[in-house]
Amino acid sequence: MNFRLRTLTASIALLGTAGVTHAAGFNLLEQNNSGLGNAYAGSAAVAENASTTYFNPAGLTQLDGLQISTGVSFIRPGFKFTDKGTTLPNNLTGAGTGFSPVPTALGNTGGDAGGWGVVPNLYMSYKLNDRVALGLGISAPFGLKTEYESDWMGRYHSRSFDIKTININPSVAFKVDPSFSVGLGLNIQRIEATYEKAVPVGTGVIPVPAGLPHPLAGKEVYLSGDAKTKVKNTGYGWNIGLLYHPSEDTRIGLSYRSRIKHKADGDTSVSFINPLTRSTTQIISDSAASVSLPDMAILSGYHRLNDKWEIMGDVSWTGWSSLPKLTITNAKLPETTLQLHFKDSWRIAVGANYAVNDAWKIKAGLAWDQSPVRHTEHRLASLPDSNRYWLSLGAQFKPTANTTLDVGYAYIIADKSKINNNNGNAAAYGTLKGSYKADSHVFGLQLSHRF
Repeated sequence: MNFRLRTLTASIALLGTAGVTHAAGFNLLEQNNSGLGNAYAGSAAVAENASTTYFNPAGLTQLDGLQISTGVSFIRPGFKFTDKGTTLPNNLTGAGTGFSPVPTALGNTGGDAGGWGVVPNLYMSYKLNDRVALGLGISAPFGLKTEYESDWMGRYHSRSFDIKTININPSVAFKVDPSFSVGLGLNIQRIEATYEKAVPVGTGVIPVPAGLPHPLAGKEVYLSGDAKTKVKNTGYGWNIGLLYHPSEDTRIGLSYRSRIKHKADGDTSVSFINPLTRSTTQIISDSAASVSLPDMAILSGYHRLNDKWEIMGDVSWTGWSSLPKLTITNAKLPETTLQLHFKDSWRIAVGANYAVNDAWKIKAGLAWDQSPVRHTEHRLASLPDSNRYWLSLGAQFKPTANTTLDVGYAYIIADKSKINNNNGNAAAYGTLKGSYKADSHVFGLQLSHRF
C-alpha cells in the first residue's frame, strides 16, 4: 500500500499549539466566595478574611490573630452552538475508514459543551505584630472545560478541552503607618492541560484489491484520525498590593499579579485506521510549548456609609495581549506558530452590602467583563468567549464573633457571539461558522474563622 502521510506533521503541531493556547483563555475569578455576592466588587479593598492574600496581600494587616478561610465554588457554564454554514476539511472522503466514496456526514451541533466544575480555595493569615502579617493561599486561578459530542461538525477544531491549575501563594504584609500598608507574595503555579480533536492525518492514493468498491480504485482519499495532547508545567510569579485608609470608613486598594511563564511539556498522540487492513496506527511524539499566563491589576474602593450600608467597586485589567501567538516545538516536528490575536481586557464591578442585624448581612453586585476575543475569525471552539454580564446575590452569617459563613450566587450571561474560523487552513480544518449562546451559574460557600 502506497500511503503518504503528507500532512501528519502539520496536524500534530497545530493540535499541540491549540491545546495549550486554549488553556490560557479562562481566568477564574472565584478565588473566594465571600466576594461572590458582590460580583467581586471591591476585591482589593475589602480585606474581610484571609482570602485577601490573593486579591491584595496588603489587606493582611487588617486581620487579627490567626485566621483560616476556606470555600468551594460550583460552576455550571453552558455553550450552545448554532450552525450557519460550517464545512468540513476539503476532500474528506471516507473519513475514519477510507472505504466510502461518499463524503463524511457534517455532524451535529455538539450539544451543550459546558459542564459542572468545582473550584476550591484555602487561605491562612497570621498577624505577627502590629506592623507585620503573613498569609498563605491555595487556589485555582485558571481553568475550565468544554466538551462536545464526538461526531459534532466542529470536531476538527475541538472535541474537548480541559485545564487545571493549582496556585500556592505565600505572602507578607507591612503596615508602613496607620493609614498605609504594602504586601508582597510569591506564586508557585502548576498547570495541566488536555486537548482532544479530530485531525486529517494525511492523503494517499490507494491501490484497491479485488472485491473492494470500484469508485475508490486509484483515488486519492483523505484520512481522518483522533488526536490528543497533554502538557504540564510548574511556573513562578509574584504579586504586590497597596492599601490606603483615608478614613476609618474608607479603603482604597491597588494590586498587581505578574505574568507566569510556563514551559509546558508532554506528548501528542495521533491514531487512525488503515483503510485496507482496518488496523489502528498510532504515532506518539514529545511536545513542548511556552505560554505566558496574563498579568492582572485591580483598583478597588470600599466605603461604609453608615451602620447599615456598605458600597464597593473596582476596575480590573488583564493583560491577555501576552498571548498574541504561541509556538510549539516537537522532537520530531518543525516549529509551529499559531496566531491568537488576544487583546487586553477590562472588568468593571459595583456592589453593596446591607446589615440586617449584627449576625446577618445581605450582598449584591453587578459587573461587566470584557472578553479577550474580539473578532469572529479569531473565536475558538475551545474558547467560545464573549463579553459577559454578572448579576450576583449573597448573604453572610456570623454565628459567633469569630466565625463567618458566606453563601453566594451569580448568574453570568454572555453576548451572543459569532464564529467563522478555519485556523488559517480550510483544507485541513474546514470552517466552523455559526453562533454561540452562553451563560453560567455559580454557587459558592466560604467559611472563615479567627482563632
